[in-house]
Amino acid sequence: MTSTTPKSPLAALSGLVCFVLVVGGASGLLHEWFGWIHFMGFVRFLAPDGYEIYSYVIMIVLGLAVGAAGDAVTRRGRG
Repeated sequence: MTSTTPKSPLAALSGLVCFVLVVGGASGLLHEWFGWIHFMGFVRFLAPDGYEIYSYVIMIVLGLAVGAAGDAVTRRGRG
């Protein structure tokens, strides 16, 4: 079912940031480990040289945290 309550701009922005960080971090890890195609190549500019693996893991964790925070804000606004 679809919700009739409009989504707040903050929830939409947090969802976008969550998606970019999680998919970019996972793409970076796959590229580092297996040499696969770099789906979101711009995230390589966020990772310092020599710390790519750590940076991509942090991106994934941060993306999940932003997504959870955005979901919590959305749920709090409904109640």
